[in-house]
Amino acid sequence: MKTLVVHCHPNPDSFNHALYRTALEALKPRHPVKAIDLYAEGFDPTLTREERIAYLDNPELIRERVKPHVEALLWAEHLVFVYPTWFHGPPSMLKGWLERVWLPGVAFLPAERKGQLAKSGMRHIRRLTVVTTGGSPRWFVMAIGDPGRRLFTRALRALFAWRCKVTWLQLHDMNAVTDRDRTHFIARVARTLHNIQ
Repeated sequence: MKTLVVHCHPNPDSFNHALYRTALEALKPRHPVKAIDLYAEGFDPTLTREERIAYLDNPELIRERVKPHVEALLWAEHLVFVYPTWFHGPPSMLKGWLERVWLPGVAFLPAERKGQLAKSGMRHIRRLTVVTTGGSPRWFVMAIGDPGRRLFTRALRALFAWRCKVTWLQLHDMNAVTDRDRTHFIARVARTLHNIQ
């Protein structure tokens, strides 16, 4: 399965970066893989005034500026996101990547009338995997409705194939986890991704 791995963390020495390396190592023996490390490449997540004005009427303006990312997204059948959860969602750079790359004519076709949903442009995505970490305990994340998970597994997932399979891997309590916790989580990520068909 053609797999695009998108990573977002500013520190290449972080545990999150170790998870990214683990994901690549687990996937590459069995699947064609493309990888995007947003911080390493210095991706600009800012949607400019010019781009916002052109967003619906001339999305090609932005598309040309992020062309390799659009091409990777259109190529993929499996999306893997590896990032830390900050303030109950993805880092701003990853959110900016979604805003600048998941464009009209790429990820969706805008609704034509009031009350109508946008049409998906990504039914080719058959699998979604998210690997994330977060500082809050699991019980608190559940109590507030798990907003980060809902973004990916409900809102974005709605654009994918009808039977798109979803895998969510999250390590909670990051500020208090032990080396053993981290080692077990890395092993779980490696095992899960290695076994994906």
